[in-house]
Amino acid sequence: MADKKLKITLVKSLIGSVPKNRITAESMGLRKIGQSVVLPDNDSTKGQIQKISHLIKVEEV
Repeated sequence: MADKKLKITLVKSLIGSVPKNRITAESMGLRKIGQSVVLPDNDSTKGQIQKISHLIKVEEV
């Protein structure tokens, strides 16, 4: 079976957000609104998604 992937899109600005959330988003590769990245569906990615769920949109690929 192929590994599951998640498409994560930044939908809200990082300006004014908690610095910890900003660092989390940038470590995932999200820097601009509307930018998307495809990451593996594993526990570390799910933890990052949970921390900044109010800033992003997640879809299965």
